[in-house]
Amino acid sequence: MSDKKQLTTTSGNPIGDNQNSLSAGARGPLMVQDYQLIEKLAHQNRERIPERAVHAKGWGAFGTLTITNDITQYSKAKVFSEVGKKTDMVARFSTVAGEAGAADAERDVRGFSLKFYTDEGNWDLVGNNTPVFFVRDAYKFPDFIHTQKRHPKTNLRSSTAKWDFWSQSPESMHQVTILMSDRGLPTDVRHINGYGSHTYSLINAEGERVWCKFHFKTQQGHKHYTDEEAEQAIAKSRETTQEDLFGAIEKGDFPKWNVFIQVMTQVQSETFEHDPFDITKVWPHADYPLIEVGVMELNRNPQNYFAEVENAAYSPSNIVPGISWSPDKMLQARVFSYADAHRYRLGTHYEHLPVNRPKSQVNHYHKDGSMRFFDNFHENPDAYYEPNSFNGPVEDKQYVEPPFPVTGDGYRYNHRENNDDFVQPRALFNLFDDGQKERLFGNIGRAMDGVPDEIVERQLALFDKVDPAYGAGVRKALGR
Repeated sequence: MSDKKQLTTTSGNPIGDNQNSLSAGARGPLMVQDYQLIEKLAHQNRERIPERAVHAKGWGAFGTLTITNDITQYSKAKVFSEVGKKTDMVARFSTVAGEAGAADAERDVRGFSLKFYTDEGNWDLVGNNTPVFFVRDAYKFPDFIHTQKRHPKTNLRSSTAKWDFWSQSPESMHQVTILMSDRGLPTDVRHINGYGSHTYSLINAEGERVWCKFHFKTQQGHKHYTDEEAEQAIAKSRETTQEDLFGAIEKGDFPKWNVFIQVMTQVQSETFEHDPFDITKVWPHADYPLIEVGVMELNRNPQNYFAEVENAAYSPSNIVPGISWSPDKMLQARVFSYADAHRYRLGTHYEHLPVNRPKSQVNHYHKDGSMRFFDNFHENPDAYYEPNSFNGPVEDKQYVEPPFPVTGDGYRYNHRENNDDFVQPRALFNLFDDGQKERLFGNIGRAMDGVPDEIVERQLALFDKVDPAYGAGVRKALGR
């Protein structure tokens, strides 16, 4: 409409495309010249202090990863070097939308973040209890998170904002279906799966790269609340997940997860029916079966929550030789965004806080800055730049990764064009039994209470595209 204002950058420059990031080819990787993307992500990281901008409410514990199967054909990472090898780690689970004081038993995605203190430095895996996500282009991530936070006028969470965004983002259908299903409201975090969600890569000793997804299957089984049960739980305690995790570990009932990977070769990726780097899609297990890796166990509670959980900083930028990234656009943006969020929230040298400090040797040339509470080149004051002639740390070419193919023109590719965002939600919907479907319909109906008809109808049209029975079931729940 003519009365709409022109969207601009913070310096007033008009924006022509606010939907798609700049990438080299339709499958990425992203281009650092995309100032609009960097600005959106950097600004989002600075919107709230001092708690995390997202995943503010969290619960954590320490444990170990034990390797039970040889996967060295895929990765040279020392964490996988031999069967029986144990690596210390710390986990943090969380909700996405709620503030630090929010109730635990809310319908929300659960963050599933892991830091492994390996012999080659820290390896962080930042994922969720779902294998997919709401958006596939990081350019839309700040917009999505805004819909989960409080309305600027009412200071209340807005169902209208959530459904307005989802109804105009068909790529969200897979995650929305999971969120509104039984698994969208777990009783605790011992009874959930975890997923790296993104596509990563593994590199073996011969320099061969394969694409990979990480899976953590709970040994405790799955437990979920209905909406009514969650209301009753919150009425009794807002800290149900903290109580469950802390209490279980304290009495020696250590939660465990079986760890698996899926592997896809470069050749397979070129003929896969979807973009293999699209975080709104899964890889079918029949075609890319789960490969056993090991067992993760949590067996020690933090001694001080603030120092060991609140100060814990996870970022997919932390990788080790043999584990790396992929052209996944969301992953590439998070490599920047998560570390930047920690620099803002905790300080310049956040990775030297005890819970984040690697157990391997650390040598770098980052000088000065706030929180420089460790050696600041006073032991070797001449070696504060690189290259130098004073025995400072040096690079080692053996750790340079092999190349991966990149093709295409730099452009803001429309990620919704020629992309079937309904086939996988349809397959998921058809896996539900009648009881699960009825609860799904009811959960959505209650979550849409008070949402304007125009938005509801737009969302119902998306449900219809997944399966006419999906749309019909939600209409019935809404009394339409």
